[in-house]
Amino acid sequence: MNLHELSAADTAAAIADGTASAVEVAQAHLDRISATDGQVKAFLHVDAEGALAAAQAVDERRKAGEALGPLAGVPLAMKDVVVTKGVPTTSGSKILQGWVPPYDATVTRKVREAGIVMLGKTNMDEFAMGSSTENSAYFPTSNPWDLSRVPGGSSGGSSAAVAALQAPLSIGTDTGGSIRQPAAVTGIVGHKPTYGAVSRFGLIAFSSSLDQAGPFGRTVLDTALLHEVIAGYDECDSTSIPTPGPDVVSAARLGAQGDLSGVRVGVVRELTGAGGGYQDGVLASFRSAVDTLASLGAEIVEVSCPNFDYALAAYYLIAPSECSSNLARFDSVRYGLRVGDDGTRSLEEVMSLTREAGFGPEVKRRIMIGTYALSSGYYDAYYGQAQKVRTLIARDFADAFTAADVLVSPTSPFVAFGIGERVADPMAMYVNDLCTLPASLAGIPAMSVPSGLSDETGPALPVGLQIMAPAMADDRCYRVGAAFEAAYNAAHGPILSKIPVLGGAA
Repeated sequence: MNLHELSAADTAAAIADGTASAVEVAQAHLDRISATDGQVKAFLHVDAEGALAAAQAVDERRKAGEALGPLAGVPLAMKDVVVTKGVPTTSGSKILQGWVPPYDATVTRKVREAGIVMLGKTNMDEFAMGSSTENSAYFPTSNPWDLSRVPGGSSGGSSAAVAALQAPLSIGTDTGGSIRQPAAVTGIVGHKPTYGAVSRFGLIAFSSSLDQAGPFGRTVLDTALLHEVIAGYDECDSTSIPTPGPDVVSAARLGAQGDLSGVRVGVVRELTGAGGGYQDGVLASFRSAVDTLASLGAEIVEVSCPNFDYALAAYYLIAPSECSSNLARFDSVRYGLRVGDDGTRSLEEVMSLTREAGFGPEVKRRIMIGTYALSSGYYDAYYGQAQKVRTLIARDFADAFTAADVLVSPTSPFVAFGIGERVADPMAMYVNDLCTLPASLAGIPAMSVPSGLSDETGPALPVGLQIMAPAMADDRCYRVGAAFEAAYNAAHGPILSKIPVLGGAA
């Protein structure tokens, strides 16, 4: 039995019944990282000592007869935008290089309290700004399916770590699609929870009204188990929802039984490639997925959300505007990089030199866009109008959910593209989020589940099915996602069983 190949649920069961110890499981994954991460480059920092110590603590507590959580001893990779006490946290940026936080984010605290073993911090687009993990200040991450291609972004390190069998679980963040799009192009499951369902305390902020932490897993059940750990009200986050969330684990188990009778599934007309721009293989996989849902008893209806056509423009005004405000805190004074302080320069000069050296090109681009949109004379014309469009998108969702229980679309119009292929064209990069942006703007939950493989651009590469539900109805995503996953796996086998072997390591 190769411990690194087990699902999170099976790993937890093996630890609980004594088949393997938490230390053995942690070491197996550290060995896997050592064998493969030279190629994948998913991790910015591997905390082998901390992981083994946490695993040892789980084994000792279990030996002492303590009741432990359902994921105790299971390894996890953490996106480097989530603050971790005693472990470097850079948000993929030179401006925070070497920063070791004195406190834990709420997500980190909950992971630790659940006995989950954190292996290290994963690579990402700088400050979560990107769709390919090429905007990392350190190095790009490769897609385990084809090392010449991107793993998506901005949570590409977290998605690649799970797909490469380096960790059964990981945490990402999703502002405009940064969990769902990487999940789709690496063949794993990723879920963006309802905005406010998972605390943002301790997430290094990009866009405060959009940022949301969420789980990655190899299966829908694994993802649900991690979701259950990190969700819940947090008084440290003023946007945290004070009511309990739905039982996503039970929903995943129910869905796996394969019966969707009585569930209305809405196909969003505006997200089905009618205007072009979607790869044929993606659309073929989506149509097949809809047919599968119908075969499970779901009622398929078509819905129209006309304002979704403006989501891209609205998002790239709202998110940069909020980032221009949030990133003003990196002033060279309180923490992080400090450049040019030789005693002859003013604070303003030092601040300017630090930001010039510390921020990458994409971050600078978005700061400038956002600052312009918020400037005197332009606020109403740009930022104000974008917020009005956001309201119209939320209304489109509300209308659609009167006709359907969940909505579906492709997760991304494209499979993974080549490293370097789109870095010179920001608009070509931004359209990767075409399908994921509406749910982010409305604050509703959305999941990507593997829906097949497409070989139209070369090697067979994963495609994702996006499932969206009303706010605080995350359980619907898990039920439908698990039902589809079970049917797909029964017919074709799990997507990850078809991934090429990295470096000869099983």
